[in-house]
Amino acid sequence: MTPSVLGSMLFWFIAIAVTAIACAALYAAAGGKGATPSLPEGAESQAHFRQVLAGIDADLAAGKLGEPEAIAAKGELAREMLRLKGDADAAKIGRPLERGPIVAGIAATAVLAFGVYSMLGQPQLPSQPLAGRPEAVAQTIDLKTAIERIETQLAASPDDLRGWSVIAPAYVELGRFTDAAKAYRKVLELGGPSADIETRLAEVLFLEADGAGSDEAMSLLRQAAARDPQNALSRLYLAAELTRTGHYEEAITIWQAALALSTGNEPWLAAARQGLAAAQNDGVPPPNTDEAEMIAGMVSGLADRLATSGGSVEEWMQLVRAYLVLGDTAKAQAAYDSSVAAYPLAFDRGELDTIALAAGLKLNGAKP
Repeated sequence: MTPSVLGSMLFWFIAIAVTAIACAALYAAAGGKGATPSLPEGAESQAHFRQVLAGIDADLAAGKLGEPEAIAAKGELAREMLRLKGDADAAKIGRPLERGPIVAGIAATAVLAFGVYSMLGQPQLPSQPLAGRPEAVAQTIDLKTAIERIETQLAASPDDLRGWSVIAPAYVELGRFTDAAKAYRKVLELGGPSADIETRLAEVLFLEADGAGSDEAMSLLRQAAARDPQNALSRLYLAAELTRTGHYEEAITIWQAALALSTGNEPWLAAARQGLAAAQNDGVPPPNTDEAEMIAGMVSGLADRLATSGGSVEEWMQLVRAYLVLGDTAKAQAAYDSSVAAYPLAFDRGELDTIALAAGLKLNGAKP
């Protein structure tokens, strides 16, 4: 083995090792495996509300509060809890597979680095002091410059499969989705059918559609899933889009198929489980069990007080909304009926009617 070949092999070994370590560090810093775990979202708030609830019960037992005052205090606490719950749910909507862009970005960086160097670098050349090679300083390459060079080379050699494979994820990184789709199509044309490339092209088509969906992307994902029974990514994208478009039964089957491919350590595992739960619940992610039980207990106190002592339209609206958040449509309807009986004039109910009717509840109570 010649010294130049040995040097080239040593260079690539070191480059691969350093790149792997850097990518692992980036992933950990972005929240991947190995990152310091944080408290579950809402854990501190739940502890706070439990302390306040315990304080109310203690004051009631000590005689500092009467029964009516304790019920009223619990009702206020329930409304505050529900308000925070609503804000948290709104912030969570539409965030499945959050780590996907992080992983894609890291992968694109690594692929581009090796691809560009394999096309443009010359590891066999002897080393020179930086001061002795000013042309290297003048030719420092950023991402856009590297892409421009690869584009020039592809214009001269349009059948260069390696060039298209390198530039496609780089286009995605820059948000040039139309160009990325063209590049992935060339990879399929030159390299033949591939479940991985079909999935990547489908991903780009979804990004290009900006939330509008893509029939072609769905067709590509189905082809990729059929082509490779072990390809989890195609199934994840397929199940997510089916859930988004309301095809819950098929989505459930595909979510389960993707989860069956898991070894238990994948970064997408938690998101896939949430997606399956949402599909099983007609597209609505189920609430956290502990949080739901705590809300249900406080809502029960508010319902008892309204049933025995009545209350304002705003309190009835809070009760109806609470039952809708908990997914209990029957109790929401009963509470709405009671509120209509208490406030028979539609003019008095205002926003309450809007919320109830938008949720599919019926106006069965007394009418003016």
